[in-house]
Amino acid sequence: MASMTSFARALRSTPTTHTTTASLLRPRLRPLPHSFPLHSSRYVHAGVYKPFVPPSPAELGKPTPAKTYDRTRKWLRRLVYLSLAGSVVYAIDSQFYASSLTRTARTFTLGLIVALDYKINFRPSPPFAKSINDLHTRSAERLSDLLRRNGGLYLKIGQAVAMQSAILPPEFQKMFSRMFDDAPQNDWKDVEKVIREDFGKSPEEVFGVSFTGDPTKGVMERRARASASVAQVHWARLADGREVAVKIQKREIASQIQWDLWAFKVVTWIYSGVFDLPFYSLVPYVSERLFLETDFENEADNSEKMAKLVAGEPRLRNRVYIPKVYRELSSKRVMTAEWIEGVRLWDKDAITRPWRGGWRQGSPGCHGTPMDSPESEKAPDKVARNPNATKFKPERNYWRGWNNRGGLGLSLKEVMTTMIDLFSAQMFLWGILHCDPHPGNIFVRRKPSGQPELVLIDHGLYIHMDTNFRHQYASFWKALLTFDNATIRDVVKQWGVTNPDIFASVTLMRPYQGGDLSTQQHIQGLSKKDRAIRHYEAQQAARKGIRQILGDESKWPKELIFIGRNLRIVQANNQFLGSPVNRIKITGMWASRALVESPDLPLDEKIRNYGRHLLFRFVLFTSDLYFYFTKVRQFLRLGGGMEDALEAQMQSMAKDMGVDLQQNVFEG
Repeated sequence: MASMTSFARALRSTPTTHTTTASLLRPRLRPLPHSFPLHSSRYVHAGVYKPFVPPSPAELGKPTPAKTYDRTRKWLRRLVYLSLAGSVVYAIDSQFYASSLTRTARTFTLGLIVALDYKINFRPSPPFAKSINDLHTRSAERLSDLLRRNGGLYLKIGQAVAMQSAILPPEFQKMFSRMFDDAPQNDWKDVEKVIREDFGKSPEEVFGVSFTGDPTKGVMERRARASASVAQVHWARLADGREVAVKIQKREIASQIQWDLWAFKVVTWIYSGVFDLPFYSLVPYVSERLFLETDFENEADNSEKMAKLVAGEPRLRNRVYIPKVYRELSSKRVMTAEWIEGVRLWDKDAITRPWRGGWRQGSPGCHGTPMDSPESEKAPDKVARNPNATKFKPERNYWRGWNNRGGLGLSLKEVMTTMIDLFSAQMFLWGILHCDPHPGNIFVRRKPSGQPELVLIDHGLYIHMDTNFRHQYASFWKALLTFDNATIRDVVKQWGVTNPDIFASVTLMRPYQGGDLSTQQHIQGLSKKDRAIRHYEAQQAARKGIRQILGDESKWPKELIFIGRNLRIVQANNQFLGSPVNRIKITGMWASRALVESPDLPLDEKIRNYGRHLLFRFVLFTSDLYFYFTKVRQFLRLGGGMEDALEAQMQSMAKDMGVDLQQNVFEG
């Protein structure tokens, strides 16, 4: 109690002050340093203090709402839904439509990128490229990647473009030269599904084969012997001993083809507008040909018709062979034909090496020659009875000799002459033309007489020429070799072509020197900037040249697309074999002969054409002089053959039009 009393007394003795909450909360002043004089009075802040109370709502203003992230959550939900929808579409597309939507989207995306790239950078000094060549290179790489990733019909389109790649920049020529590589093959389960879908039976029931070693049935290889962009070929031996090639369309093609052709049309339409080239009018005809190539019943029809035409032509009957088609084992997506043993056209060494197969004997299967040697026929076919074997077909190399160094012992001149005779007869005499004669579709066999025999396969891509156009084309070829410029101008005018000289050069695969061709402009001594401008102008000239070749789209015969493809492949085949024949003379001779022999012409016109044909043969003598001059030069190792010389002349002429011809079509 005493302490409490003393505390109260002390409070009463303290001077009266107003104690507030603010004063209590005010921090105490720190004592001054000892150097300052001390005073008994306190240092008090002179400010006016208010009581510590919460602010009123008016002072705070409008309340800020709490952050809810609704906008972010909304976009996240959209992204999740879009991802889920994309995943579902991708899964359905992959499982049921063979990735058709994905491939089409990939095509449109790349097509748009390349088109914009050219629209921005195709100029003398590109803003986003080192040069026009750099622009071509990256565009070619993009296109190559697209064709290989999409596969299927895209590879077929790439191969079709490859045959006409001479009009493209060299960067594209290099890329397209690789389009002839073997395509990957499908698994056996996909092959089996195609057979079941078309025949309603298993492969064992359709072909009478066994995969378990049953000796009473035939055998079939599950692994393909060859694989292309649209189909693959399997070897089989039927129960009756016939060996057959079973061509089976890849299962995804049926789902992809409509999408692929539609994408092809749209992309061509875009590029026709971007580059101002009249390509789009050609698309329906090209698409129709490509679609028919996937119909194996159509291929069987073409094959049987060609076999009848060859059999009825004495000049080709014993020189060309078309394999038999077994209709009972064929459908729209499966075609079974006679198996052919032969040497591919690209195997030049095997064609020309000495024959070691025996006197008066031909290569296996050629005109009664047994498939196997007598020694192999005596031996039991152990491989064919082994169900675990991956290959059943015997390897028939006995005709090559004991060290496998022999060949067919044939003349390249005879082989190439037969080829040109065949396709010239198709073009000028029959009006039905095989448009895919690349080396993989031509086998060479040796007859017992020692003469060559050509076997033509893959009859899917054909064109049919009407009578009037066939006669026009024969007259055009004959006029080319006699420098009949009046006839050339008259014919190409009916076709809507505005530059006869360029068109003539493209047809001959050599510069046409009967008209007025521009002279080459040399660019030596120009500055880097001037060279770039000149290169750009040359590229523009190339585009103008293409427009002049196509001319009036409504008149231009669409068949010329595939005729040019055939001529280019045959020219490349002749060049690859060393130019053993005068291709231009042989083709021209068939053109003139067709105007005499065609059953569609009246008798009086045939008689007139016969007199002209005799004169034409004499005129072609000058072509032979040039051919033999190139052969002598080639023999003395002073230059290449005739096709090489013509190729050099074409390169020189093409530079005037801005086209750089560099690559052989089969190089790479």
